[in-house]
Amino acid sequence: MSFQWRLDGCGGHLGFRDLRRSFNAGLALAKGIPVNPLDPILKPKSIAVVGASRREGSIGREILHQLIEFDFHGKLFPVNPKADFIHSIKAFPTVSSIPDSLDLAIIVVPRGEVLSVIDDCGKKGVKGLVVITAGFSETGEEGKRFEAALGERVEHYGMRMIGPNCMGVINTEPAVRMDATFAPTLPLPGRIAFMSQSGALGVAILNIARQMDIGFSYFVSLGNKTDVSGNDLLQYWEDDPQTDLILMYLESFGDAKHFMQICRRVSRRKPLLVVKSGRTEAGARAATSHTGALATCQGLDIATDALLEQCGVIRVNTVEELFDLTLTFSKNPLPRGNRLGILTNAGGPAIMATDTAIANGLSMASFSERTRQELGRLLPPEASIQNPVDMTGKSDRGRYDACARILLEDDSVDMLLVVFVPPMMISAMDIVLGLEELRHQYMKPVIGVMMATEEFFTGLNRDHPNHMALYIFPESAVNALAALERYRVWRERPVGELKRFEVRRGAAEELMQEIHHQGRSQLTAEESLRLIGYYGIPVAKSTSVGNLEELKRVARGLRYPVVLKAMAPELVHKMEAGGVVIDVRDPEELLAAAERMTDSVARHREKAAPADASLGFLIQEYVRGGREVIVGMTQDPTYGPLVMFGLGGIYVETVKDVVFRVPPLTDLEAQEMIRQIRGYRLLEGVRGEAPVDLAALAEILQRFSQLVEELPELAEIEINPLLVFPEGKDFRAVDARVRLCETQDMVSPWR
Repeated sequence: MSFQWRLDGCGGHLGFRDLRRSFNAGLALAKGIPVNPLDPILKPKSIAVVGASRREGSIGREILHQLIEFDFHGKLFPVNPKADFIHSIKAFPTVSSIPDSLDLAIIVVPRGEVLSVIDDCGKKGVKGLVVITAGFSETGEEGKRFEAALGERVEHYGMRMIGPNCMGVINTEPAVRMDATFAPTLPLPGRIAFMSQSGALGVAILNIARQMDIGFSYFVSLGNKTDVSGNDLLQYWEDDPQTDLILMYLESFGDAKHFMQICRRVSRRKPLLVVKSGRTEAGARAATSHTGALATCQGLDIATDALLEQCGVIRVNTVEELFDLTLTFSKNPLPRGNRLGILTNAGGPAIMATDTAIANGLSMASFSERTRQELGRLLPPEASIQNPVDMTGKSDRGRYDACARILLEDDSVDMLLVVFVPPMMISAMDIVLGLEELRHQYMKPVIGVMMATEEFFTGLNRDHPNHMALYIFPESAVNALAALERYRVWRERPVGELKRFEVRRGAAEELMQEIHHQGRSQLTAEESLRLIGYYGIPVAKSTSVGNLEELKRVARGLRYPVVLKAMAPELVHKMEAGGVVIDVRDPEELLAAAERMTDSVARHREKAAPADASLGFLIQEYVRGGREVIVGMTQDPTYGPLVMFGLGGIYVETVKDVVFRVPPLTDLEAQEMIRQIRGYRLLEGVRGEAPVDLAALAEILQRFSQLVEELPELAEIEINPLLVFPEGKDFRAVDARVRLCETQDMVSPWR
């Protein structure tokens, strides 16, 4: 049996190691010592480079060189038993032989020596480690054993560790100035924190960032994340005064639920941009429910998209797109709304920008009469004073400055895009410098599209660092502005309320225990409807019988009309097998339909069912009308339960109009799920139809979210269709499917 401690209000779960660290940190605070466990790594006052080397091209030499080159503001101690001096600095044979106290040890030794170095550091009292050495879990089973031993050793000494298999850490803060990496490019200072799970990509990012005049407050290569994770860094940077924007390159999540809780909090204060790789193809064919198939079809990692969207993280697909958004986010305030003004000297790029803006949900600003009059006085007759404003190709800096000022002073313009295609006689540099002076006078985003040469951008970065966000193509610029606006909308959105309903949880758990005792994992349709009914989800009145003889005995006592459905464990799609008959009016019609159904299902199930398999029947009240929706859940291997909502019935497989979310769902998230499907208009009512009771539908989604949270034994559950009506009291779930996990030895990670 495993135990977990949960501290309410802390946004996560604490194991014994975390509790011990929290206790030690609390003691330090009680003594008046402001300590963050990651300070020895990210803000060290003394560093030992274990494995420092004189050999050109070696990682041990390059890291020591980078620390010196970047002017580390602390003590440096090379550790190498075969050298007296390295880089003209006295070297020591071991960490324990260093007379001074140490905050951080950077370890660059062969894998077989790492554990002994950790012991040496532990005895010395070192609290921070960066293990550059590779050859651990990324190499196979033997490497995994080494890494497990490494983690145990680090925990034993109460240390914090970045890595192993990483490229190091950077802090550009003037009081620290630490570049403890082997990247060939020194970083520019800035207010952007970056974490990368890929060391090689980290090197490329540092190179590109310098070329694009992007600076960092911190850069951390996480490596294998044996100890310090992305969650730890997010919490560290949440309150860091040197950091305004956080970038992440992630290949995998550790504690995804904790990540979500942290991001929901941090993104209310600072934008989070992430490249999440690993969009893998999954086997929709192996899924028994529509929910599982839709969650994995076409290779889309829908769970990641759902989680990141819920917690306000902006996901991009490429590193190029990450830098595009970084430029705009790092150099602009948030807009007040989604209305875009465009100023250009060429029509083509402005049309492309307009199309991209509309496609991204931005609105083209409608200028005031005063704005149009002022533009008309400034511009020649052939110019366009509508949005986008086309000044023609003869426009110089003075005209750009004047028109940009007019647009920025118009209250209908929330953000401004300036496009410049350089003619021979006008300097692109002059245009940029004019806009640079202007943009600081207005609290509105101002970005530019400069269709200039590479030499222009090189000279601009060299001579005018920290300039405005500039792009070569209009689509990239508008996409970045649209992301900025989406982030504003998310940040200003109310948090919503997480409701808890009175339900029959005990009865639901007893039902699942009974199914397990019977050695089954699949619930019958009747059992599935009963389960969701325990959570207050309205279901159609149903009666189940085990065979045709039982049906004959109950047929006379039923209230007609009814719906007859075949029941068998292997019968997933009843309609295809002829296993559903609706609007049955009397006992004779019911029995005749059952006999035809028995023959039809027998032909369909010849290969799937055992020879002695019997066919059961479910008789339901006939619910007329309504609009069909689907509510489902499948277990994602990383995130746990994933809730789905969309149009239901026979259309779910063809239209695939569904959205996913990670529970728990607040009331606002449930409402958003409903609004985000493409068929939302059908629920609102078309051609005189009354809208469905959207409030009642949102409550069902919340009850369903509570169900999948409280019952971790569920592997898959699906209500399809759920018939919804203008009044919630008429809602009915008419079919449901539930599959349990194969074993009961599960502990929900957030129960």
